[in-house]
Amino acid sequence: MIRKLDLSMKYGSSHISILYPGVSLGVGDSGIGSIGRIDQADIHGGTTIKMHPHINDEILSYFRTGKVIHTDSAGLTETLTRSKLMLMKAGRVFYHEEKIMDRLEGLQIFIRPMHADDEPEVLFVELESEDSIDQWRMLASNRASSHLRFTSETEIFDLSLSTGQTLGFPGTEINNAVYLLYAFQGSLLVNENLTLSKGESIVTDEAGVTFSTSSGAEAVLFVTNPAQACYKRGMFSGNQR
Repeated sequence: MIRKLDLSMKYGSSHISILYPGVSLGVGDSGIGSIGRIDQADIHGGTTIKMHPHINDEILSYFRTGKVIHTDSAGLTETLTRSKLMLMKAGRVFYHEEKIMDRLEGLQIFIRPMHADDEPEVLFVELESEDSIDQWRMLASNRASSHLRFTSETEIFDLSLSTGQTLGFPGTEINNAVYLLYAFQGSLLVNENLTLSKGESIVTDEAGVTFSTSSGAEAVLFVTNPAQACYKRGMFSGNQR
C-alpha cells in the first residue's frame, strides 16, 4: 500500500518546514520506526543558530546549497557543504552551533537511536561527487561498511533523477522494510499515477515502486523497520504524541 503524506500536517515556519512522518498515518506515533522527524530548511546567509543541546537524537545534516560552519562542545569545527555531510549522534547530551555563511537549503534528519544515553559522537564524510545522477547513493545506514553509521535499522539514500529516466528502490538490508520517498526538488511521478511535488512524500512497504520525472528532480529515500525496538523519547526524534 502507498500512502501520500498530508502536506497540511507539516509544521514550522517559512524557513523550516517540519515533517513528522507518522502524524498523517494515524498510528499513534509521530514517527515511523526510527524516522523521527525531517526538517527542510531554507535559511538566509548570515544567520547564526547559537549553541544549543541535542539529546538522544542521531542527526544527519544534508545541505544542498550553502555553507555551514559547525562548532560543538567537543571542540570540533567543520564546514558542511553540498558534498560534506555530518552525522551527529547526540547520545545523553551534546551541544553545537551553526553559522550559515550563505543561503542554505537542505534537510536535517532526526533518526531515533537504538538506545538512550550513548556516548556522543560526531562523524563527517566527504562525498566523491556533489550529485548521484540516475542511481541511488547511500548516505548513511546501520551497515558495518557505512562511514556514517546509525545505531538503529535505518538507511538513507539520495538521487538526482534526469528527465525520461525511470527507477525503483535500491536493495536494502533492513528487515520488514518500509520506504519513505521524499521529493526534495522538482517533481516525481510514482507508479505513473501519483505526483509528488517539492516537499511531498509517500510511505510504502512495496519494494516494487517505480518513479520518473518530466523535468528533473532530486529525491531522498528513507528505509526503516517500523517493528524495531528503538528509543522514542529523543529531544527531537522522539514521539511527539
